[in-house]
Amino acid sequence: MTDIYDFKANSLAGEEVTLRRFEGQVLLIVNTASKCGFTPQYRGLEDLHRDLSPRGFSVLGFPCNQFGAQEPGQASEIQEFCSTHYDVTFPLFEKIDVNGPKAHPLYEYLKRQQSGLLGAAIKWNFTKFLVNREGRVVARYAPTARPEGLRNQIETLL
Repeated sequence: MTDIYDFKANSLAGEEVTLRRFEGQVLLIVNTASKCGFTPQYRGLEDLHRDLSPRGFSVLGFPCNQFGAQEPGQASEIQEFCSTHYDVTFPLFEKIDVNGPKAHPLYEYLKRQQSGLLGAAIKWNFTKFLVNREGRVVARYAPTARPEGLRNQIETLL
């Protein structure tokens, strides 16, 4: 795989989605969890998605249970939680691993493109990758980076 658009992932509904569907958009790809101290970031992510999607932006959420078992639910439970508590409308995908031998190929690619402060491994939930309209990973943000604080960087790419 040489291009972010070559990857596929299953939606929470179990449908295969090619990232080519998002070609030409600015993307913020985030590993998420429903029972994490950073879970309230769903609100900021949704605000960014709603405000900037008309200009060609999308948040892509990838639930992950690898950090403190903070995403224990099944797909329907994740969807219900995100809809009920944060009115999430951005695309959510099936729960994946982001590290280790079963890491999703998309995350292996993202980590190769932008290493973190302490190496390539994802350290916790709500690590964020910013992808430009050409499909290039241009930044990686720690879980502590609040979505609203990324608005200026995102808008410069739109």
